[in-house]
Amino acid sequence: MGKEYSVQEALKLAIKGEKDSMDFYRKAATVTKNERARKVFDLLANEEVGHLKAFFDHYKGGDFGDITVYMAQPVDTKNPTYMALVKAIDEETHEQKALEIALKEEKACIDQYTVLAKDIIDPLVKGIFQQVIKETEKHLALIEEEYRHVMTMVHESDQDTYVRE
Repeated sequence: MGKEYSVQEALKLAIKGEKDSMDFYRKAATVTKNERARKVFDLLANEEVGHLKAFFDHYKGGDFGDITVYMAQPVDTKNPTYMALVKAIDEETHEQKALEIALKEEKACIDQYTVLAKDIIDPLVKGIFQQVIKETEKHLALIEEEYRHVMTMVHESDQDTYVRE
């Protein structure tokens, strides 16, 4: 028997996750020198905004206030993914490093939402998570494609440093 998440609990978790992802991609876009990679990060940030809005459409809690105000709130600097990006920036980030962090973030998101969806009984909540999983899998494929593109621009002596596990 699955665990019953209330719609509010599941949506609250998803809204926070999408905001964190949006903030990450916006920051990654600002530090990326490669124009193509910057466009990928901008696209991903905008898609996260779309996910956030979809979750807000179903969210009835008042924890976040108005969506516009919530999206404008400062970045959660304690978010591990964001912290990894900031650390990488301090180390003269290359597009490869930002993309590697994004790959890990998207995989973690897929894993988290898959576990949650498996245990959710409410079909509305389950459907929301399944849709986000599909869209996140598309994000992962896009990031992997951009990563392969950027890797062809890396000098071969540096490629071992950036090869994905």
